[in-house]
Amino acid sequence: MRFRACALASVLFASGVTRGDGAPVVLKNPAVRYARLALDCVHREYPNKIAHVLNSDADALPPRKLTPAFYGCYDWHSSVHGHWLLARIARLGPGDPLAAPARAALAKSLTAANVAGEVAYLAGPGRGTFERPYGLAWLLQLATELREWNDPEARAFSGALRPLEQVAAAQLFRWIPKLAYPIREGEHAETAFAFGLILDWARAAGEAEKAALLTRRIFELYGGDTGCPLSYEPSGQDFLSPCLAEADLLRRVLPPAPFASWLGAFLPQVPANATGDWIRPGVTTDAADGKLAHLDGLNLSRAFMLEGIAAGLPPADPRIPSLRNSALAHRAAGLAAITGEHYEGGHWLGTFAVYGLTKRGLGADR
Repeated sequence: MRFRACALASVLFASGVTRGDGAPVVLKNPAVRYARLALDCVHREYPNKIAHVLNSDADALPPRKLTPAFYGCYDWHSSVHGHWLLARIARLGPGDPLAAPARAALAKSLTAANVAGEVAYLAGPGRGTFERPYGLAWLLQLATELREWNDPEARAFSGALRPLEQVAAAQLFRWIPKLAYPIREGEHAETAFAFGLILDWARAAGEAEKAALLTRRIFELYGGDTGCPLSYEPSGQDFLSPCLAEADLLRRVLPPAPFASWLGAFLPQVPANATGDWIRPGVTTDAADGKLAHLDGLNLSRAFMLEGIAAGLPPADPRIPSLRNSALAHRAAGLAAITGEHYEGGHWLGTFAVYGLTKRGLGADR
């Protein structure tokens, strides 16, 4: 399933789950096919890369025994956001043919017994940093998707996941107050992207105290930043942009006018002439190399971050056309790379595509 840039304009998702007459929406959209990639991997145990602290010989177990809900898709965080993708697709397109298989996959994974196994794993000695922050942030995003899905079965999934949601939030919010410096890198440890997912969860879940704490930390860690060195990006295996992720985070906590001023000092490179080539898509030289293929994900994440930055500005801000045109170019490059030919990218790129195409980070369906 290869997408050409010219097909981008047709890649539109429904903003709700029913038409005006109450009939279910069918997502007649090629991007729904990304669900097939998630369906192929969420219960595919091998190949598997685990970041695992062994405390004894008894911990030398296969992935399905260690983390019985999220053992597929090559690694734990990809399995988590693969499940998020399935929930997102099934929620937005209940009439689509892939909705039923997506629900079945969620039902297989999100059982009380499986989640209890996940909770026990996270509580094990030496696992306080497990999947922090990226994987735990995506776990909270999965919890948000299920909580906002008005469906009896989804409510059951949400209830089953809640113990793990609570443990993930507790681990993150024990760490966030202690963080002396932000983590600025283009991979999993980056704090700006994860903080955005976590803040969206806290607001959606009504966790006002956690949202306030995180907002305060965002200002402390990032609020005074200026002159982000965008010309240094990307590094050779980035799938996130430290500069754009930070700007996409700050638009979540600043009103439009103050954000416009902050952005001018932080990213003075953004032009006001509607050109989109001020930042160019990354180039992947070998899609079968899992690290080099990260750059395909960078193009997709840059696209939704650029859209987020544009959405945070006052409507008449002259930089908006340049931000949006660059987002279009990055999304076209990223979508063209999702062929399913290589598992190295196929096990996770669909998530970034669907997150951007459905404008999850902008709360379009709330």
